[in-house]
Parts: sequence; C-alpha cells; structure tokens
Amino acid sequence: MKRKYFAYPYIVWMILFIAVPMIFIFYYAFNVDGRWTTERFVQTIANGDYWIVLLKSVEIAFITTAICLLLAYPIAYILSNMKKSVAAFISVLFFVPMWMNFVLRTYAWYAILEFAFPKLLGVKLLTNSTSNTIAVLVVMVYDFLPFMVLPLYNTLSKLDRSLLEASRDLGANGVTTFFRVVLPLSVPGIVSGITMVFIPAITAFTVTAMIGHGKPNLYGNVIEKQFKSTSGGFATGSTLAIILLICVMVSTLIMNHFDKDKEGGSIL
Repeated sequence: MKRKYFAYPYIVWMILFIAVPMIFIFYYAFNVDGRWTTERFVQTIANGDYWIVLLKSVEIAFITTAICLLLAYPIAYILSNMKKSVAAFISVLFFVPMWMNFVLRTYAWYAILEFAFPKLLGVKLLTNSTSNTIAVLVVMVYDFLPFMVLPLYNTLSKLDRSLLEASRDLGANGVTTFFRVVLPLSVPGIVSGITMVFIPAITAFTVTAMIGHGKPNLYGNVIEKQFKSTSGGFATGSTLAIILLICVMVSTLIMNHFDKDKEGGSIL
C-alpha cells in the first residue's frame, strides 16, 4: 500500500502542468472581459479561415507522417534482422540528437538552410512559400523520424521467426512473405508510430516559425499569434486550442482502435 505514495509526485505534476492549464484554456474561451459568454467561441468556430489553416496543418502532418513511415520501416526492418548488440548501437545513433533541446536542433537546421547550403551551392534556399514548405517538411521529418523507428523496431524485433520460415517452406518468396506475413504482423507498430508522429506534427509550430518565418502558416502559429495579441486574443486562442484538443483526442481514439494489442509503443 505504501507504494502508492510514489505516485503522488506524478499526480501533482499532472495537476499543475495538465489540469490547471486546461482549466485556464476553458476559462479564457468562455470568459470575455469578465463575463461568461459563448459569443467569441461561436465567432471563432464560424470563421472559415481558421478551418483552412487547420486543414493545411493536417496536410503537412500527413505528409510528414507518410515520409517518416516510408523511411523508418526499412530502417526498423534492417535493424530487427541484426544482432541485438549491433542494432542497439545503431539505434543509439538515431536518438543521440534527441538529447539536444528541440529548439537548438531547429536553430541548427535554420543555420544549415539559411547560411551553410547557400554558401556551398551559391543558391539561397528559403526564398518563397514553396521552398519554405519543403524546408519545414525536411526538418519535421528529421525531428519525428526516431518516433517512428522506435515502435516499428520494437514490433518487428518481436516477430516469431518460425512464421517466416514456415512461409518460405510453403513456397513463398521474400516479397510474398513480407506482404503476407511481416507487414500484417507489424500493423501495431505502424499504428503506434503514426500516432507518435502525426499528433505532434499537427501541433508543431516552432519549426514553421524558425525555418519558414511563419510560412506556411500552420494552426499552432495561429494559436501563438492569438495569445500574443492584445485585442481579445486569449479568447480566440483558447477556442482554437480546444478545437485542436478535440482533433487530437479523436485521432488518438482512432489510432487506439487499430492498435488494440498496444504492442507498438511498449518500448516507450
């Protein structure tokens, strides 16, 4: 029974940094100039510009997730077929950059794209909306790729090798074995990886602010601008945050429905 006391610091942490901020968000969304009203909430929801930005953010997050999946799956598959010691060493190389602060890593990419590449190539890269979007995607893939590799490697490394041998014994070649055996069994890892990349990618705004100078304008950037605004921005920003929270919760529920075994993220 005494072990439950070890959970108290975590409960206090969740109250201070999860529950209390959420209370403030709902307070500012429905309390404008000291009076409780849904007027600003309804006005914000009815504004189509915010929904356009949200769809753009979902599009960027989807592309980021798809690229991460295409890159991470071969990496995780190769690692899962290596010796445990070698795979562990290579895995560490993937996650060493994550030990550095996220903002510092983003600044490093900004220096590379803004100064290093133009000096080497003689061509300025960040010149328009298209080039900024590509740069943002590159940096986001770099930041979130390890979160896709981890659950995929965890799932693939646990596959029963006897199933692969049985598939070959029955006459299936490597391609057939992969698509009929390996890929279906790795679905929990795929779903978990998508969850760990797609949801943070929707809410990411630091990369766009630093790399693209606010272009493309994503949902997180809009929320940031509203909270920095002096003309009732807290109410609008809080409403936008609630909409984003609902989207994240729906995405999580959908992903959990497909990841019933919860195997994909068990390593975390």
